[in-house]
Amino acid sequence: MAAHMFRTAFRSLSPLKVERPPPRSPGEGAPIQLDMAVADQSATQHGMTVLGHYERALVDALDEPTLVIEAGIVRLANAPARMLLGAGIEGRDVRLAIRHPQALEVILGKAPGEVDATGIVEPGRAWRLIVRRLWPGASLVRMIDRSDAVSAEKMRVDFVANASHELRTPLSTVIGYAETLAEESDLPDQLRSNFGHTIRDEARRMLRIIEDLMSLSRIEADRFVAPDERVDLEEIVASALSSAGNGRNRNSVEFKTSLAPDLPPVRGDRAQLLQVLDNLISNAVRYGCDKPGAVVDIAAERSGQWVVLTVTDQGVGIPPEELDNLFQPFHGTFAKGSGLGLAIVHRIVHDYNGEIQVSSPPGLGMTVSVRLPTRAVAVT
Repeated sequence: MAAHMFRTAFRSLSPLKVERPPPRSPGEGAPIQLDMAVADQSATQHGMTVLGHYERALVDALDEPTLVIEAGIVRLANAPARMLLGAGIEGRDVRLAIRHPQALEVILGKAPGEVDATGIVEPGRAWRLIVRRLWPGASLVRMIDRSDAVSAEKMRVDFVANASHELRTPLSTVIGYAETLAEESDLPDQLRSNFGHTIRDEARRMLRIIEDLMSLSRIEADRFVAPDERVDLEEIVASALSSAGNGRNRNSVEFKTSLAPDLPPVRGDRAQLLQVLDNLISNAVRYGCDKPGAVVDIAAERSGQWVVLTVTDQGVGIPPEELDNLFQPFHGTFAKGSGLGLAIVHRIVHDYNGEIQVSSPPGLGMTVSVRLPTRAVAVT
């Protein structure tokens, strides 16, 4: 709608309708912007339209870089355009400011149009140029920064590709073993049992990935809804430990808890907070409890207006160069998982205006600390 309003406004500016400035009284000083005076004089000599305060006000009202171009000359540029293309851009040839062949073809053409251009001013920065005609020989050019949109689209494409890969691997295993079982009727019972166990494990792996993907989708959909429950962390820890104790390979793991007696309730969503602790414990068991007698420590304490929840394992830890990417989806440091669990933890904690820190001395396990505010959660 804004673009339509400005387009309509500029279309009304013909050489016959433009308000010309009144003649200068004797002794009146010259304009402060000498270069603009020269440009206007040059424009008048070439039959260009004289532009006044109203036209500049319309251009300055737009937030994105905007230019008025006539006969290939930049007549007006708002502040974002001058910051992007140079303070002295007005009165100069547009080809000196925008050196992009496809963009110039649309800008200097006779018809309105739009063009996506990458590399204007900064390498790799993506722009969409929207060109609308004002009067014969003149056009309005709006430059829309699409860098964030292009980056988000790339992340989406990479995410889909990684998800497809993570599902394809166990699915291929399931198909291979299932075909062997269907076609080979004389397999030994032990081998048949091993194949069945492998199919079951890979199917469970696919189910975990699908559930994690659905969790990420729900979290993203609810990111603008502030949770209003008051959640008891002691109850969350008890529920998480109950679930962990029923899992496979949990019998060899000892869970130790240390909960401060004065823990206040945390404002949030119970299911999401339980998922945070479930994922942290699952990650600690999967990667930090390879040896018999392994211990996972779970602690919670109050720190001012925060509650600090920590989960510590006794595994090999994480290499320092991997810590920055630890919470990226599908950036699994180990071969046992997809990395979605910690990505979900990071997303939930971020939405709660909380903080998450990881400490992992080489060979001494890993500690994940989650700081959650006890006050109301603001929507971000």
